[in-house]
Amino acid sequence: MTPTDPHTKPTFWERLWHADPAEQPRPQRLATQLLQLLWVLRRDIFIGELNLRAMSLVYTTLLSLVPLLAVSFSMLKAFGVHNQIEPMLINFVAPMGEMGVEIINRVLEFVERMKVGVLGSVGLAILLFTVISLVQKIEQALNYVWRVKQPRTIVRRFSDYLSVIMVGPVLIFSAMGMSASIRNHTIVQQLLEMEALGTLILLLGKLIPFLFVTTAFFFIYLFIPNTRIGLRPALLGAAAAGGLWQSIGLLFGHFAAGATSYAAIYSGLAILILFMIWLYLNWLILLIGAQIAYYIQYPRQIRREPLTLPRGLAYRQLMVLLMVSIVRRFESEAPPITLEELNQQSELPRDLLELLLQKLLSYGFIATCREEPEGYLPTTAPEKLQLNHFLQVVDSNDTPPPTWLAHESAIAQLFSSLSEAREERLGALNFSQLAADNFSLRTCIDGRGWV
Repeated sequence: MTPTDPHTKPTFWERLWHADPAEQPRPQRLATQLLQLLWVLRRDIFIGELNLRAMSLVYTTLLSLVPLLAVSFSMLKAFGVHNQIEPMLINFVAPMGEMGVEIINRVLEFVERMKVGVLGSVGLAILLFTVISLVQKIEQALNYVWRVKQPRTIVRRFSDYLSVIMVGPVLIFSAMGMSASIRNHTIVQQLLEMEALGTLILLLGKLIPFLFVTTAFFFIYLFIPNTRIGLRPALLGAAAAGGLWQSIGLLFGHFAAGATSYAAIYSGLAILILFMIWLYLNWLILLIGAQIAYYIQYPRQIRREPLTLPRGLAYRQLMVLLMVSIVRRFESEAPPITLEELNQQSELPRDLLELLLQKLLSYGFIATCREEPEGYLPTTAPEKLQLNHFLQVVDSNDTPPPTWLAHESAIAQLFSSLSEAREERLGALNFSQLAADNFSLRTCIDGRGWV
């Protein structure tokens, strides 16, 4: 948005969104980028689906918590670190105070009563299905954040989910066990007795919950979404989420300590209500951290306004340009062009590019290859795909003609004549010709000069 009056002084928001980062000093540029990031995060939380997906994950967690802990407990017992599960869970609900401890004790009672070894094949299958459904929900939420439209295949889903369920808890709880062993080591105890070093070690010890939470978030961001995520964006997003978790935990602790009205109104259900609120905040923090990681990896996605799909001429032009890029790569006999390469070529917003590619997929003009990294191929031989047919399909699926047009025969005839003129003018021009390096309208259209 630019001021209509050139003499009008631009507002703060206009300067924020229209400033050229290259002309700003580094501190000002970082402050501008931070403010833009906070703006889009606010929009994504209150206007986007982050809220709804966090609420959905709360419901799935309540159903899957005991089965997940039962599977994790069985795995951890084999490695001898199962005793670390209770301290971590108590640390997770620490902001709830005594009510959190009571919930964890109840949950662990259920887990101890559930004997995975005697469930039988059907019971074990149901148990694993419940656990996998939670991981699938997490993947769907993170795929939404990362604008991934294609979920994992069933085979990959089964293998990847089991890896996360089996290996993830073992790594986290093993690290916790090592941390506890180091703290109890004689040398560390002697260092704690030294005043200066002891104070420093105690301060560092308070960072341990933050480090474990950050590690868990980093692990989830890196392995759950069905896309490639850089180590730096995943780490920065996890660190931001870890810091937010610590801050929200302190505030929630004060809230839970003073929430006597909940106990008076809901009696025993007050604990469950507070637990659900805390679960919701945790899932929301996880999704916010993922959103931060996404914007760090794709900074051009930070926009003031939500994305809208172009219409009319701009839409047709983009579709033709995309198709030409895909065909050009195909005819060069190089590996299929990927989303990342198209993003670099076009400089379009990544999510807009994904929407346009989804349209081409739905029209049947392109297909995805199954190799890694995923690329795009034409489904028809380029020399057989005529531009006129392509535009007809794109136009008919863009916006259908209004029913009003049927009552105005003269206007309908005019548009029909325009369509016929386009068909005659384009002739048999195909995408193989369009993608050629020496393409020229003067020589390609039915051998006639272009006037």
